[in-house]
Amino acid sequence: MKIREFGVEIWMNAYENECKYNLAETCVESLTIEQLLEMAGKKDSILAELLPLKMTYGAIEGSDRLRNNVAALYSRQNKENVVITHGAIGANALVYETLVEPGDHVISVAPTYQQHYSIPESYGAEVSILRLREENAFLPDLEELQALVRSNTKVIAINNPNNPTGALMDQVRLEKIVAIARSAGAYLLSDEVYRGVDQHGDGFTVSVADLYEKGISTASMSKAFSLAGLRLGWIVAPTELIHRVSIHRDYNTISVGMLDDHFASIALENKDKILSRNHSITRTNLAYLDQWVAKEPKVSYVKPKSGTTALLKIDTDLSSRDLCIKLLESKGVMFTPGSALDIEGYVRIGYANDLSVLKEGLDKVSQFLANI
Repeated sequence: MKIREFGVEIWMNAYENECKYNLAETCVESLTIEQLLEMAGKKDSILAELLPLKMTYGAIEGSDRLRNNVAALYSRQNKENVVITHGAIGANALVYETLVEPGDHVISVAPTYQQHYSIPESYGAEVSILRLREENAFLPDLEELQALVRSNTKVIAINNPNNPTGALMDQVRLEKIVAIARSAGAYLLSDEVYRGVDQHGDGFTVSVADLYEKGISTASMSKAFSLAGLRLGWIVAPTELIHRVSIHRDYNTISVGMLDDHFASIALENKDKILSRNHSITRTNLAYLDQWVAKEPKVSYVKPKSGTTALLKIDTDLSSRDLCIKLLESKGVMFTPGSALDIEGYVRIGYANDLSVLKEGLDKVSQFLANI
């Protein structure tokens, strides 16, 4: 099996440890274990919970405690609809490994996380790209989507909220996409790893898993819950698909770590505190970014409605990669070039890190832009 290099991951691996101001980070500012335990009121009692744990494989599909906590993030799901994975990256890979065969047809939006078109392509599927465009606020054109559907369309893959644009599909648009998927008998995979940090309300848009009998939601503890170090995600789907996924999962996962499972359970049982903190970060920081963009004559963007990232269009003759490298070398600020995301002409900023880092980093960007 041959597969394309993973553009964004290669970029991050090459430069993430060389920058002073990481404005490429896509997680909401990560929590420490101490912060998590303080929120949960367990700082003084955690050892009493951990010391008796015997380091076996644990519950193969994830503990009942964790799967119930994940199911509670949805309106129509039970633990039987949930399987725990090694991050959302593992969840997405398992879905494609389970569903896609040579000769199948897959539709993926782009830009999005590269897994959603490179993995099915590597399995021999024909992949059609539904291009998200700035003039549509990076929302999918439903007529274009309908035109792409074929009799052998196996999966339609969307990303809501979207990485890298921060675009958000509301329930009305999602229900129209469900209708298109249903007409073809296709599965609808929604990568919802940023679900929970919408800019308004409680932060949660309805999940595809709750709207469609063949809807699949993948997500994780990494982005909205600030615990990427747990490397823990999940698939929420119809039970028949969960059973099929579990067959493949036995070959490459067995189980997640018991400590990861335990700390993820603690976090989800205190999700209101974590999300309150993270809404404050994402909403405050996006307001600051919005003010900065308004003052920068060389910068424009479509303001995100959710997530932790945005695409910035910068008025320059430099390629996105050259611009990002020059910025990194001269000012120590790291963006992600659009070329790593298959959308040249933009750079991606992650704005949900520490506010002081965002402010100082953007100040350095302003200095840089004044001299190009």
